[in-house]
Amino acid sequence: MQELLDKVASYLPAEKVVLVRSALDYATRAHKGQRRRSGGPYIEHPVSAATYLADLSLDAPTIAAALLHDVIEDCGVSLEELRTEFGDEVARLVDGVTKLAKLDTLASDEVEPLRAADDAQAESVRKMLVAMAEDIRVVLIKLADRLHNMQTLGALSPARRVAISQETLDIYAPLAHRLGMGEIKWQLEDHAFRYLQPSQYRAISKLLASKRREREAYVEQVTDVLSGELKRAGFEAEVSGRPKHIYGIHTKAQAYEAQGKELKDIYDLFAVRVLVPTVQDCYGVLGVVHMLWRPVPGQFDDYIASPKENMYQSLHTSVRSIGGLPVEVQVRTHDMHEVAEYGVASHWAYKNGVSPKRQRSEERMTWLRQLLDWQRDVSGTEEFLETVQTDVFRDQVFVYTPKNEIKELPSGSTPIDFAYRIHTELGDRCIGAKVNGKLVSLDTQLRNGDTVEVLTSRVARGPSLDWLNKDLGYIRTANARHAVRAWFRRQERGASVERGGDLLKRELRRLSSRIDESAVAKMFHYDSMDDLYAAIGGGLVSMAQVAVRVAEAQRKAEPEPVSESDSESDSARAAMDGPTTGVRVLGAGDLLTRMAECCHPLPGDAITGYVTRTRGVTVHRTDCANLGSITEADRIVAVSWSAEQTLFPVRLQVDAFDRVGLLHDITGAMSVERINLHGSRTEVSGGGVTVHLTAQVSSLEQLSRLFSRLEGVRGVRNVTRESQQPPRQAAGAAAPERGPQA
Repeated sequence: MQELLDKVASYLPAEKVVLVRSALDYATRAHKGQRRRSGGPYIEHPVSAATYLADLSLDAPTIAAALLHDVIEDCGVSLEELRTEFGDEVARLVDGVTKLAKLDTLASDEVEPLRAADDAQAESVRKMLVAMAEDIRVVLIKLADRLHNMQTLGALSPARRVAISQETLDIYAPLAHRLGMGEIKWQLEDHAFRYLQPSQYRAISKLLASKRREREAYVEQVTDVLSGELKRAGFEAEVSGRPKHIYGIHTKAQAYEAQGKELKDIYDLFAVRVLVPTVQDCYGVLGVVHMLWRPVPGQFDDYIASPKENMYQSLHTSVRSIGGLPVEVQVRTHDMHEVAEYGVASHWAYKNGVSPKRQRSEERMTWLRQLLDWQRDVSGTEEFLETVQTDVFRDQVFVYTPKNEIKELPSGSTPIDFAYRIHTELGDRCIGAKVNGKLVSLDTQLRNGDTVEVLTSRVARGPSLDWLNKDLGYIRTANARHAVRAWFRRQERGASVERGGDLLKRELRRLSSRIDESAVAKMFHYDSMDDLYAAIGGGLVSMAQVAVRVAEAQRKAEPEPVSESDSESDSARAAMDGPTTGVRVLGAGDLLTRMAECCHPLPGDAITGYVTRTRGVTVHRTDCANLGSITEADRIVAVSWSAEQTLFPVRLQVDAFDRVGLLHDITGAMSVERINLHGSRTEVSGGGVTVHLTAQVSSLEQLSRLFSRLEGVRGVRNVTRESQQPPRQAAGAAAPERGPQA
């Protein structure tokens, strides 16, 4: 408590410190006798949150509100009493934080249904963004509150630790990033990562510790050389190593692995930060760095000339430094560094009144006002959460119209997203696009500085339903997706019902699913089949969502009873070779398992195991016809899918019009999904061709994405999954297995 008072006294005048001291005394009395789950006195929590905000030099009302933010909810204090004691400003801030706390989806140990929890979380986020628009300090207090909760999360049950960590990673850390608060962002991410993926967290921590001396010695060598060079050039610069954060390394590791690089390559990338007095010095330092070491091509970003929407400014470059190792160098002014670390909070720091920087900060929060406008148009909380996660909590790109007007879009946006950002009618009439004067496909991802021209039809044809298929990548922003859905909702319901019914039947058929359509309707909480069809035909429910829900239902399905016959079929004994299958034999530990080639089960399929005499356990789909020929029921065992990621073979049948390059385009679509082609066979009849493929996929969800890719290939008429080979007849069955008896 004394540390908090000393900090506020170091930058606030005496009359303001009195307010903070009064709030501290009041909170101490109100929370007297209360204890946290960790066993410590409850007052530790508001004091810790307030101390973090004092580190940011925030004003006295914000510090006082942080100290009092739990007294209404936990101590029975009324809002009117707070207003009388501390004034309207403090009471308003406490009320705003209290409203957010009441909507916290993770405040209870009770396990809520998934849909109800999603709705509550979406409503919580909606309230938070409204609070931001009214007074950003409410959210600064909430972030400080969440940071201390994450620091003391170990006292809660494992289930709550995971749930709170996931919400922190999904909502609070991206929110801190959007507000430019890099320092609190990385702390929230690291704490959440620790509980969500403890083994990866420990592995990276251990690796960082093992190479710490080596890394620090190299960075010190680089900073010494650069500092000397800058001093000789006449620059007054502060050069230091930039610390790496565990979650940031984890995300970079995933990106490296996707490029085929090894995890250890990341730790050869070092980072140095240079702080200088003026913007002119920033560019001068950049010149010195590039003269000293050779820059890495394509690794330069100028966020000073083009700041990020969260107000971040800096020059980024990567160079081949001492020993040829790649080093990232960031160059910025001291003011820019303050904004990079503390974001919008730095503009609310106490500086004897409203600073020009605070006014500029509020002017640049246009994305927040825009979001609040959009939230009035969305039809439900699920769509609102989608908007938040795609259009707000994602890095931005800046592109130009043909008239040189700049438009901000989330990273990964396409020409269709751009068209809908300009005007809904322009998006509805979009038939093509030019980027930098060249025709491009509508799923092309835009980059910073691109000039985009939208090509339109003379008549309003309307959007394509394929645009809503996330697997095809035509639309990346929730704003555009809402507009397309709205167009289809305006169409005649009868057409939507017919279209949706056809799409659902095709999806279930190509997945070879035994799930009934009425069961699918219940999964999405629709009372009638027509309502489900209309939702699918109108774009409210995508085929990707159907595939995920169906796969989940099939995982939970109980294995069906198996009938008896004379002997094990030859097909059941012929199984896929491989070191692992991702299948766990219940009650038997690590037993050798193989995928039956007769039915090729995939994760998500209901499965049954058969104990062979020489080949371990053969895994079949429960509806496999070959299981009907088995007489020894005691050799049937229960099996389930494990969490291990493994590849499984699946046979597909592609019916298409024959043309030159067809097979090339089919394999190209598979490579986009990173799916390996195990084998292929073609049958030609007239002008048509049937291609039989054996692909290696990881799940039904990935298979569904592959269907979407293949159906987009020119000339392809239909794609289905070949469920299994015909069951063998008794006369044609292979001789019984020989060797040791089971």
